[in-house]
Amino acid sequence: MRPTWHPESRRVTGIEVIELEELGRPRIDVTVRISGFFRDAFPHLVALLDDAVAAVASLDEPGERNFVAAHARADAERLAADLGAPAAWRRATTRVFGSKPGTYGAGLAQLIDARDWRDDADLAEVYAAWGGFAYGRGLDGAPAQAAMREAYGRIEVAAQNVDSREHDILDSDDYYQYHGGMVATVRALTGREPAAYLGDSSDPSRVVARSLAEETRRVFRARVANPRWIASMIRHGYKGAAELSATVDYLFGYDATTGVAEDWMYEQVAERYLLDADVAEFMTRSNPWAARAIAERLLEAADRGMWASPEPDTITGIRDRYLALEGELEEAGA
Repeated sequence: MRPTWHPESRRVTGIEVIELEELGRPRIDVTVRISGFFRDAFPHLVALLDDAVAAVASLDEPGERNFVAAHARADAERLAADLGAPAAWRRATTRVFGSKPGTYGAGLAQLIDARDWRDDADLAEVYAAWGGFAYGRGLDGAPAQAAMREAYGRIEVAAQNVDSREHDILDSDDYYQYHGGMVATVRALTGREPAAYLGDSSDPSRVVARSLAEETRRVFRARVANPRWIASMIRHGYKGAAELSATVDYLFGYDATTGVAEDWMYEQVAERYLLDADVAEFMTRSNPWAARAIAERLLEAADRGMWASPEPDTITGIRDRYLALEGELEEAGA
């Protein structure tokens, strides 16, 4: 599909089908997980996305050239006896899912912070409970966990777009909640690992697609483990220490949902955020709670096997640092 534009105002007025000959490839079935902010700010775009699915699903094209139509026809036929033809077709063409009306988030940050999860099934259950509401013409957030699971069971590629250089995937919990949550949910539903990609459109003239593993390594080396960035956080005192702790939380969250963090990343975080003498002195002075949170996250990663083979000296150092911080905080609160 392509948008149609009003030539003077450059406003989107609708959508039109790109013919297969021009497209040069089959039509791909896409499922969208929108945020609560997107739902509230761009309801007209949600409607256009839904219109696009309905239009493509209705085309008289062979299934091997139009996967949207192939899946919609099969689902509608299977559901027609129970739901009736119109309702079956509406459900078979539902591809936009989000949070319950009036709510926000994907639920995984709360689950991971509470440490109350065991495996992909737990992550997927929360992801579906928070995001299993359908949007589009006549839907407006209707409960649709079953439809969401059916659509997610077909996902082979999980993609997340990044359109700004002001933040990165380890700079907010939104990325691992929505993107990582999609990967974990597909894995829980199907038993297979979907390909995970980040589309970088921060420079519209040079759009780049990277695998999640490539993007994580890039961000880790460029910012997370960069001594200049760590030094800049130190200059911000209490808030800078909190940012260091939050970064570790986001790395942990992406690893919990996608398994993307490698052992050397945890090693470097431990060495530079917790065990480095200068950073440790800064943390103790400015925000010992942040240092304790980092130690807890690293120990949890090791306990869960996410940090598969930590160096014995590193783990010992983390435990010693954690115990020392506990003692300092208890004395301060006495």
